[in-house]
Amino acid sequence: MNRKDRFGRSLFEGGFLGLDNIGVFDRSAPLPTGGHLEQADGTGWVALFCQNMLEIAFELAAHDRTYEELASNHALEFLLIARSMNRIGPGGMWDDEDGFYYDVLRLPDGSATPLKIRSVVGLLPLCATTAVDKWQHEQAPRLTAGFVEQVRRMPELLESIHPTGPGHLGVAERGILGLVNQNRLRRILTRMLDENEFLSAYGIRSLSRYHAEHPYVFSAGGQEYRVNYLPAESDSGMFGGNSNWRGPIWMPVNALIIRALLHYYAYYGDNFKIECPTGSGKLMNLFEVAHEITNRLISIFLRDGNGRRPVFGGAEKFQRDPHWRDNLLFYEYFHGDNGAGIGASHQTGWTGVIAALIEIFGKIDAEEFLRGGRTAALGREEEKV
Repeated sequence: MNRKDRFGRSLFEGGFLGLDNIGVFDRSAPLPTGGHLEQADGTGWVALFCQNMLEIAFELAAHDRTYEELASNHALEFLLIARSMNRIGPGGMWDDEDGFYYDVLRLPDGSATPLKIRSVVGLLPLCATTAVDKWQHEQAPRLTAGFVEQVRRMPELLESIHPTGPGHLGVAERGILGLVNQNRLRRILTRMLDENEFLSAYGIRSLSRYHAEHPYVFSAGGQEYRVNYLPAESDSGMFGGNSNWRGPIWMPVNALIIRALLHYYAYYGDNFKIECPTGSGKLMNLFEVAHEITNRLISIFLRDGNGRRPVFGGAEKFQRDPHWRDNLLFYEYFHGDNGAGIGASHQTGWTGVIAALIEIFGKIDAEEFLRGGRTAALGREEEKV
């Protein structure tokens, strides 16, 4: 088992946050075709995990050099995962024709088939992105030099990721670790910000609305497996009736996407702009895109022009009763088209992240964020080492 498999299967087998329910097959059960799945979301999660662990080890290494080896290992693991995931051509998760990441079904005979479902599975690789402030790479110069030397000896590891290292610094001399390079980022965002696909009036859907008219169908063993766009609850007993990742809006995934956009903005500033929504002719920098998605998430809970809160859907008791209409509920997920709350309630464990998003965009603007980076967003002073 190679390093990618070891990390991916031991930590994230079956996906994370229930994302196995978004695929055409139940990832927790044996595949009807035999073989195995190479998962774009699970691999992206592990790449982000390596970045998070690298940051922690980097901080510790500034005070204790024994952590330098640990930090180097996490950096190398990220590079190896990125190289494996970003292959182009047969068997790769990146589809250069569609400009999107897909799971790959690898059959027992060694052949590979991409499962071309436009879902959050293909968006999550962009979440494996971390901007590195100047003070961070200066506080452990030996570690930084070691990383530069490592990639100098193995330049092939940098071929598919976002350019990083000396000569590739962004705004305020920031570096970046990104699974997705600039060209792929633009192609993914063009699809993500399309209101006919992922961008709902209430946030980012877990499945593209494209599949409402174009269901994904896969045939195996005389049986047909389908993925349809379902903006609310599941309409089948598959996965125990819990296949509810096929269209609704999930707050934690939206928060991770917003985090990634802010990290990219900290690196690019106003040098990267994109149409938002796609086809509108309105160009935004990535801070503005993140703010736009946040505002759509917030609107779930606000009264509209008719005095109704989308979160309450058709529950007239909550919509009209003066004793209930201002008592907001935090649902597990939300209807992909009308924002109504669905699933468990209260689900403050992750839907409560909306409070942090309100706070971040309520206290800083794009200029302040670009100047202070995440320390400005989190309200913390930069540590001087």
